[in-house]
Amino acid sequence: MTGTFGGALEARKIAAGDGRLVTEARGEVERDGKVLVIRRIHADYYLKLDPAQRETAQRVHEMHADFCPVARTLKGCVQITTQLHMEDA
Repeated sequence: MTGTFGGALEARKIAAGDGRLVTEARGEVERDGKVLVIRRIHADYYLKLDPAQRETAQRVHEMHADFCPVARTLKGCVQITTQLHMEDA
């Protein structure tokens, strides 16, 4: 998902490389019988950017999962949430 988000940012001239976009993700696992199953994934995106680009970055964040192969594959099986944290570069 980070790659899809970063690529969409770059396409809109918002730099995502060189440590500007960092992701921290965590999964929540539950037992299904005797099998551990991932039920939820949450990703926090940390993005350093020009303040003038905040609105565009927020719009990209709101739609990126719809275009992500991983998110689309897991949709309906695993709850995926993301949060964008922006910091002035």
